[in-house]
Amino acid sequence: MPILGLGLHVIVAILCAVHVLRTNQERWWLFVLFFFPLLGSIIYGLAVFLPDVSRSRGGRRVVRGLRDTLDPGRELREAQTEFEHSATIANRIRVADALHGAARHADAINAYREALQGVHRDDPDIQVKLARALLDNGDAAAARDLLNALIAQRPDFKSAEGHLIYARALAACDERTNAREEFDALIGYFAGIEARVRYIEVLEGWGEHAAASALVEESLRHVRHMPAGSRRLNEESIRELRQAATRLAAAA
Repeated sequence: MPILGLGLHVIVAILCAVHVLRTNQERWWLFVLFFFPLLGSIIYGLAVFLPDVSRSRGGRRVVRGLRDTLDPGRELREAQTEFEHSATIANRIRVADALHGAARHADAINAYREALQGVHRDDPDIQVKLARALLDNGDAAAARDLLNALIAQRPDFKSAEGHLIYARALAACDERTNAREEFDALIGYFAGIEARVRYIEVLEGWGEHAAASALVEESLRHVRHMPAGSRRLNEESIRELRQAATRLAAAA
């Protein structure tokens, strides 16, 4: 076991050394890593690697996910503190987003509505967020009506997220023909595969397992042709897609 432990320490040090060379860090880090294989790797990880990773988009998502797992209420606490310090619309929206992220959808609805005041009363981005909270709170009809009004008021406004919320709301209201049209349009341009996953869930809910399975197969082929970076950004949706494939295969 000691030999195995030493080997693992050296492997980690080598990986850190590769990172030193690839990212043009100071070369004295190599001395630290190999003169103190375990301690040096820990210091390098805390001082260089983690901050470097946290600056990338994927890294920020990983760090944020880890932080939320360890302290799930942190974002809401920080958002509320910042709002108490400065009651701006941006900070109010941050509080609303944090409430939604904590599944406190009714509170999020109230916060978004409070943000729709004054010069922001017709803000389309806030209205999309409000529609999302309404939908997730079980009021699909209100979400649909809000977005219908937004479409009428701002026909030039484009939002892929809003479009997906609208399609989901139509499906939840059992407006199947309109929902199909919206999902078919979404799949044609939506970045990533979340729209596909949501459509599969809708088709399953309608009992259309053959159509859902066909979309799963087509989506899995699509995933195989996605660049590695895109697959990383869509990890959660890809996982849900594979879970849907397993469910549908078991139901066949």
